[in-house]
Amino acid sequence: MEEQFFEPKYPAQDYTKRPNPTALLSPLYDWTFKAMFTQETEESNLALKSFISAVLGRTITKVILKSTQPPKESHNQRSITFDVCAEFDDGEISEIEMQTWQQGYYYPSRAEIQAARLLSNNVRKGKNWDGPKVYQISVLNFHYKKDDNRELSWYTMKDVSGKTLADKLNIIFVDLVTIRQKFGTPIEKLTSIEKWGLFLSYIDDLSKARYIENLIRSEKGIMAAGKTVKKISKSDDNWYYQNSIFIAECDRNTIQANLKKKAIEEGRAQGLAEGIQQKTIEDARSFYANGVSLELISKSLKIPIAEVKEIVGITSSTQRLSGV
Repeated sequence: MEEQFFEPKYPAQDYTKRPNPTALLSPLYDWTFKAMFTQETEESNLALKSFISAVLGRTITKVILKSTQPPKESHNQRSITFDVCAEFDDGEISEIEMQTWQQGYYYPSRAEIQAARLLSNNVRKGKNWDGPKVYQISVLNFHYKKDDNRELSWYTMKDVSGKTLADKLNIIFVDLVTIRQKFGTPIEKLTSIEKWGLFLSYIDDLSKARYIENLIRSEKGIMAAGKTVKKISKSDDNWYYQNSIFIAECDRNTIQANLKKKAIEEGRAQGLAEGIQQKTIEDARSFYANGVSLELISKSLKIPIAEVKEIVGITSSTQRLSGV
């Protein structure tokens, strides 16, 4: 029987500061997930290498963070922002997503488009069609389809006989719903990806702390991830930021819905567009004034970083997470 929707112990919409001295941010929120893997520290780098190694089933010895917003090839092409993007080994590249909620769209379609963009933007110049092997890794807090409940599903392009094509595009789904069924299993009997899945699901749940702490001690990479989560959880600013993104998204959706309704009622489509644009500008400036990074403003408001910079009146800036 499939479990009911599983969410973090401290819902982002409820907390603007750390609720108690031991509370931890949850990696199920893509903000914390990203922060865990992208700090300029040895611990964060080790955690990222360990996670990718667990997913791919081979040891990754080197990772270099790359831009999470690939350039568009034309003005009308959809903007894409990755949670985490890294290059490793012999130029192979992975982008990693955390998906807590199942949206109304068909997620595998999004994953394929992200994988294709990742590959097309990293094809090298030359006479040959030489591009790196790319991996689109999605950590899902839901079954992406009811008839596939495997812990890890790996897709690539093949012909009808099962023979792979160029083996460049790889899409991998990590199913947390299935992995959570392994909670309570002796630590030594868990696979690396099961350990990561249980860690991501329960690191913020103090009622499961003893089991999770034993799990953390069993893997150096997960131990490094745990230290990073505990570190960033100490800052009230990080709790506020996680909350502010949630509230901003709710407010923006509500405003868009109200503006659309009003525009339909009054027949003012132009007024709808102008109202949404003005609210986006106000949100961007407010986020920036409160220390939110350009990259995350771009992701939350779904506008290119270049437009964010123009709105807030800067030419270049690097924002860092508070308290990390």
